[in-house]
Amino acid sequence: MSSQQPPSPGVGLRRKGPKTLPSLPLSAFSPPNSGTGEFFPLPPSPSTVHPAVVVDAHVAVANADSTLASWKKEIGQDLSTRVGGVVLSVPSSDAEKVVAGLQSNNPGVKILSLMVPFELGAAQHELPAYTSGLSIPLALSTSFSTATPEAVASLKWALSQGRPVEIDVPAVIPDSAFEGFEDMLSKAATDLPSVPPIILSSMLPPPHDLSLSIVKLMKHPTYRSFQSQTAALSLFPELYIKFLPPMWDAPTPTTPITTATASEADAKQLKEWKRRVKMYLGPVMEAFGYQRIIFGSSPSPASANPSVAGDWYEIARESLAELGVEQEFIDAVFCANAQKVYGS
Repeated sequence: MSSQQPPSPGVGLRRKGPKTLPSLPLSAFSPPNSGTGEFFPLPPSPSTVHPAVVVDAHVAVANADSTLASWKKEIGQDLSTRVGGVVLSVPSSDAEKVVAGLQSNNPGVKILSLMVPFELGAAQHELPAYTSGLSIPLALSTSFSTATPEAVASLKWALSQGRPVEIDVPAVIPDSAFEGFEDMLSKAATDLPSVPPIILSSMLPPPHDLSLSIVKLMKHPTYRSFQSQTAALSLFPELYIKFLPPMWDAPTPTTPITTATASEADAKQLKEWKRRVKMYLGPVMEAFGYQRIIFGSSPSPASANPSVAGDWYEIARESLAELGVEQEFIDAVFCANAQKVYGS
């Protein structure tokens, strides 16, 4: 009697329910059995852990700034010496003018890809005329609001172009609508010969109320939903998560904080931000691993609060380093993953 093996899960086959995450063995909390004796070696200070090269995978180009002057001014000295490339996000308005400026000017930094907007749910789609003959590789970007049949058709068209597709999720998805979001991802990828990378933005970290204390946030239904939704989304193998400045009804804190230049309140605010960032980083790291998290410095277009690229880089980098990850993890999140997704 023959038996059939069940199909393996993929984008086209969704498994319902939260993903069972691995737990650490007891040996992880025991000193190493070596000549180090009874003491752990001290980990490197988060302030000294840097990626060798940084690819900023989310640089929003505004006001036809084809030389990226604003972004270069924001990144600061430390980040400017490490930049190895950028992924540019073109605005919906004046996109043609921005692209023309990029072609006629030298931004002075390698452009891995150009994200061109499309409308999720439009009746018809075609690549804009200004992308014809463009030497810069393309990616497509859109914003999610509701999972409709039209949204499925739009996403299928975008994926059929064979280039990375970014979906901005500017609000927390209610549990009642999350299954529809999963269905949209699954149906859009059905019958495609291959599925390009799909990148979700504004979900790491997601929007939330800063007035909610850390203790209450850990037990809040929205945080529990974030954990379960993150685990479920990680079952889509082509899905990546962007690590962007959050929409938290406050500007990104200024860095670095020193006693000579900042007040005690400023230092407290920066520490609070990093604590909250790490709360959301943890579940994503466990579910997606370091191979599917991508750093970017510009916030979502839906964000009403300013964020300086260099400030967010320091907060993102230190938050990640303070979780005790290895150098390989840092290099992947800040460079290698973006090169893999956008550089091919």
